Amino acid sequence: MASYDLIVIGAGPGGYVCAIKAAQLGLKTAVVEGRETLGGTCLNVGCIPSKALLHATEMLAETQHNFAKMGLTAETSVDWQKMLSYKDESIGQNTGGVEFLFKKNKIDWLKGWGSIPEAGKVKVGDEVHEAKNIVIASGSEPSSLKGVEIDEKTVVSSTGALTLGSIPEKMVVIGAGVIGLELGSVYRRLGSEVTVIEYLDHITPGLDAELARNFQKILTKQGIQFVLGAAVQGVELADGRATVTYEARKDGETASIEADAVLVSTGRRPFTDGLGLADLGVKMTDRGQIEVDAHFATSVAGVYAIGDAVPGPMLAHKAEDEGIAVAEILAGQAGHVNYEVIPAVVYTHPEVASVGASEETLKEQGRAYKVGKFPFMGNARAKANFQAEGFVKILVDKETDRILGAHIIGPMAGDLIHEVCVAMEFGAAAEDLARTCHAHPTYSEAVREAALACGDGAIHA
Repeated sequence: MASYDLIVIGAGPGGYVCAIKAAQLGLKTAVVEGRETLGGTCLNVGCIPSKALLHATEMLAETQHNFAKMGLTAETSVDWQKMLSYKDESIGQNTGGVEFLFKKNKIDWLKGWGSIPEAGKVKVGDEVHEAKNIVIASGSEPSSLKGVEIDEKTVVSSTGALTLGSIPEKMVVIGAGVIGLELGSVYRRLGSEVTVIEYLDHITPGLDAELARNFQKILTKQGIQFVLGAAVQGVELADGRATVTYEARKDGETASIEADAVLVSTGRRPFTDGLGLADLGVKMTDRGQIEVDAHFATSVAGVYAIGDAVPGPMLAHKAEDEGIAVAEILAGQAGHVNYEVIPAVVYTHPEVASVGASEETLKEQGRAYKVGKFPFMGNARAKANFQAEGFVKILVDKETDRILGAHIIGPMAGDLIHEVCVAMEFGAAAEDLARTCHAHPTYSEAVREAALACGDGAIHA
């Protein structure tokens, strides 16, 4: 029986980052993982493979729409199997990198699926290992709808959408959230006719409403069709094709649409099967999440939980921050996560990024605020690169000028948002951003201009 200071269950972003930080802080650490490779959902069937396909198809779209404008002539064609191989190579490089980091930091990989028979013990296969502390980082899995059975061939989750045998002529995406729009964009660029069916009357639930409206207009212009305010009733399969039936929430009228592939992207749910949490006495929330306190401790002493298995946004970087924080706590330090400054990104083209409060949230709070906006049409670099769609929007406290939130749709939005994140982490005002010199010509100047718009006004708008 091996004994450890810490055993982490799950080697996704939360789990492996937690393990590395714990090892750096001197804790003897092991990680339980049943996959053949490390990295969890994110690296194997989520963040990394989807971004590889997004990048490949974005390059394809660039050749189709902008090369000729720049005086470039090129004939392009799609080799789908080779593109999938490129995606797999990206996965291998990243998962292999995590395995290297485990060896570098002397972290033991306990291969297999784990359970917790009692506090202080983790069972993997027939072996039981002792640990002073256990961190559950078991992640999440795709959720589905009643009446919709996922076979990962014609009706697929995000996992199956990454390995379709061929490019579908017609695809229906159920759910207009981040995953559905990203993968829908991939197949639209590849030539699929894509229709997104969403239960709500708007896309990207939780996103700033103005940003969401503009985002939908851009995606519509790119050829993605939307059916909003519609409840999917079921999916029927026949001769390798699917028929999706839905009902309009407004008038109850039913309709159907045929497709070669249906992507079900209606969210994710915590994955805690097989851990033995009920017998252990771990308290759960009504939504099936593990209940934790401010220090990530469960109701069972010595057992902690982080990431998608606990309440909060299901984001890899949120799990990573929690992994670092709980490792620091277990090492006697003051681990902490600032949940007010966790960015969210949609990796479509253009990208969409958000951090902090939306206008809707501030109105609900009754808080007095100011808005500073700047369009990428006024950014020299964006215009030169055919990236002028979208804008930067910064929300600040009306009295103090302190930044409360930011919302960006445009080129490199997922990178630009971090300038605002750092500013918010230090309690900065919009004026602080506005008075910071930005290199010219860069996309980041649009962030400065939006900050200037919170005061006397932007220069180039």
